[in-house]
Amino acid sequence: MRIIAGKYGGRTVKMPKSKLVRPTTDKVKESLFNYLNTYIPLNDIKVCDIYAGSGSLGLEALSRGAAEVHFVEKNFNVLKNLKNNIEVLKAENQCSTFNMEAVKFSELSNHSQYDLILLDPPFFHDDVHQAVKNLLAREYLAENGVMIIERSVQTRKKDVENFGIEPLKEIGDSLIYQFDN
Repeated sequence: MRIIAGKYGGRTVKMPKSKLVRPTTDKVKESLFNYLNTYIPLNDIKVCDIYAGSGSLGLEALSRGAAEVHFVEKNFNVLKNLKNNIEVLKAENQCSTFNMEAVKFSELSNHSQYDLILLDPPFFHDDVHQAVKNLLAREYLAENGVMIIERSVQTRKKDVENFGIEPLKEIGDSLIYQFDN
């Protein structure tokens, strides 16, 4: 995996050796960030990358000007890989990691507000529905904030029922959902 644009553009992000991680393809990531660049300013924003895996999405946001990124990843070994990716980029001062499940993170009473929340769970993990409900109900999104969720085309019916919205985009076998504040 590589970071596509910005100050870390062209740098590689190491993937953990785990079947628990399904990386976002470069095609999906590029399309998503091209869209976000026209939708919200990425400079100096606060970002949360939930189901972070390698950190590819959050690190892309950081590369494109985000001031701070919080990463949420429940698997300890996957998190170790993510921390290594952060260290290689020398971005420790702009990044924080949380070793916990997405739903548990979304239930925290003492939390930050984010300008951009990215959720990229393994395609068939449905706990994302509860996490999104909690994030919206507990006001994790800052004013004018955006939440983006990447899911599989195979989970469309269940996702539309649970999210209450149609996908914003279809890119390959990925669907992108968006919530605004």
